Amino acid sequence: MAAAALAGPPETRREAVREKLHGVELEDPYRWLEDQKSAETRAWIEGQNRYTREKLDVLGGRKKLASRLEELERRDTIELPVMRGGRYFYRRRGAQQEQFVIMMRQGGKEEVLIDPHAMSKDAMVSAGISDVSDDGQWLVYWVREGGEDERRVRILNIATREHLRDELPKNKIGGVSLLPDKSGFYYSVFGSEKPRIYFHVMGKAVGEDREVFGEGYGAGNILGASLSDDGRYLVINVFHGSSGDFTELFVEDLKSSGGPVQIGKGIRSAFFGQMAGDQLIVRTNWKAPNWRVMAVRLNEPAPEKWKEIIPESEAVIEGVRLAGGKIVVERLKNVQTELGVYSVAGKLERSVKLPGVGSVGGMTGRWSSGEVFFSFVSFDSPTRILREEVSSGAQSVWARQEIPFAAERYEVNQVWYRSKDGTRVPMILFHKKGLARNGENPVLLSGYGGFNASVRPYFSPVAAAWAEHGGVFALANLRGGSEFGEAWHKAGMLGNKQNVFDDFIAAAEWLIAEKYTNPKRLAIEGNSNGGLLVGAAMTQRPELFQAVLCGYPLLDMVRYHKFLVARFWVPEYGSSEDAEQFRYLRAYSPYHNVKPGVKYPATMIITGDADTRVDPLHGRKMAALLQWAADESRPMLLSYDTQAGHSGGLSVTKTVEKYVDRLSFLFWQLGVKAD
Repeated sequence: MAAAALAGPPETRREAVREKLHGVELEDPYRWLEDQKSAETRAWIEGQNRYTREKLDVLGGRKKLASRLEELERRDTIELPVMRGGRYFYRRRGAQQEQFVIMMRQGGKEEVLIDPHAMSKDAMVSAGISDVSDDGQWLVYWVREGGEDERRVRILNIATREHLRDELPKNKIGGVSLLPDKSGFYYSVFGSEKPRIYFHVMGKAVGEDREVFGEGYGAGNILGASLSDDGRYLVINVFHGSSGDFTELFVEDLKSSGGPVQIGKGIRSAFFGQMAGDQLIVRTNWKAPNWRVMAVRLNEPAPEKWKEIIPESEAVIEGVRLAGGKIVVERLKNVQTELGVYSVAGKLERSVKLPGVGSVGGMTGRWSSGEVFFSFVSFDSPTRILREEVSSGAQSVWARQEIPFAAERYEVNQVWYRSKDGTRVPMILFHKKGLARNGENPVLLSGYGGFNASVRPYFSPVAAAWAEHGGVFALANLRGGSEFGEAWHKAGMLGNKQNVFDDFIAAAEWLIAEKYTNPKRLAIEGNSNGGLLVGAAMTQRPELFQAVLCGYPLLDMVRYHKFLVARFWVPEYGSSEDAEQFRYLRAYSPYHNVKPGVKYPATMIITGDADTRVDPLHGRKMAALLQWAADESRPMLLSYDTQAGHSGGLSVTKTVEKYVDRLSFLFWQLGVKAD
């Protein structure tokens, strides 16, 4: 511990880079670190990693912590299955395996189809299911390296265990849909200046693939396509950025060859559709901030001809799945999940029984199938996969994770607090039963608050280990998410983004006022948009927190839109190219609000080369700036992995190593004994 407090960080060269934007002069002394491949940047990364290891590797209790996290992470894990041709296809990771393996189950027999462990020496290649042919004979799967978003797609003939020549090269691929007769497939690509949907004829070269949709759309759009169960209809979605508040919906009847028909043309809202026979079922927030479900006849696509079958209510419709001729609806009421089964006419036939207070993590099913699967998880309970017969409602456990965690000793509670402007905000607390509210408990506060995404209870080895060591794990449901519909989202986007930071800061103040903790025992963490969240919180209220975990973050909000796929996020954040949007982006941009001499919380920034979504330049520049500006009594660390990326894909060994680093850093700063 003493050794960890000694040497300071390596020095970083500063440049006198200044520019004026909308009449405001900005300094950017670490712009040279934006060049990820330069020899100077690579040498700087190596120096930062040595410094971080010098600080973390000497901390006590790391071996015990690693052993416990291994127990919590290394468990037999099964994901939701898809059923085709009487066979179930799913991913499974055994307790001693590093990556998920693609499996097939028929009757009581389970077989390995694709094992990615054989694809790399360091277990950093992962694989997953893209589609399965209608007869269950072909598996379409993706492969990726490390945590990159880019994937390549291959097709396995299950009977022969041979791969077809048809293969999509490494790219940002949005999805693959095989025709029922296996004569070809549709797929989308995005992330370039020309996002497109293509059709591939089996046996032909990929270079001959026919472009079927996308003309006129550009770098800020994401396209997706899927086929109806019978292969007759192609359903196309166009996302205008990642914000989720504006999508276009098209349907093409492939039998009539009349071309795509737009549903809701000219309406700036969100539309998501699935085919129920020859009828389109649409989930939309058009004139319904909490969402509703409409039925659309393709021969009468005008909005005045639509029929509302499930109206908006105070519970937000988070998702819809068609299965067994029914509509399964997932709602969120005060951040509590509800499931209901409806007829096509919109009549509620029954509510689905859930195991307790927790979250539905996903659903699988088909209009033409008689079963639906959904996963259920909570802070104190790992994933269970439940199977339900749509017609009868008979429910069974299809798979359950067993984990060495004494759930009966812990509790999960929801509390409410007031934000700066008086808005009531919910927060979920997870801790040991009988916790003493003496103001001395270590608290880890987490949040996200953006992109119309709700955050709900989930099982996390980090949260479990934190609670086992007497800590409180707090998850705040900030504005910017979807917890209370589109109005909640809009209250935390664009010029309203400061509301998200105010909600998070108010959560910290409430935890202190209610005697859960104090500033010296309070840490915050967030990833991606959540990394921006904690970056803004620590620069706006540095005295409120002792430690910060800032993962894969956005931090330079003046230049963020220039890199990788960040143009997708302009509808959510805005762009500094617009004078008014520059004003509020500059006001909260963490990188532009670090001031020298301030006693900022101890901070560990986590990022890496393989993050092809949020450019790791944000982490590099912010780490350099904090090390230059901050009070030397608290460490400013950069944990930079040359293989890690934004969206998972790490081996279990690598994942546990990162968990140990995060927790040992927090234990060190908050004075928690790792025993």
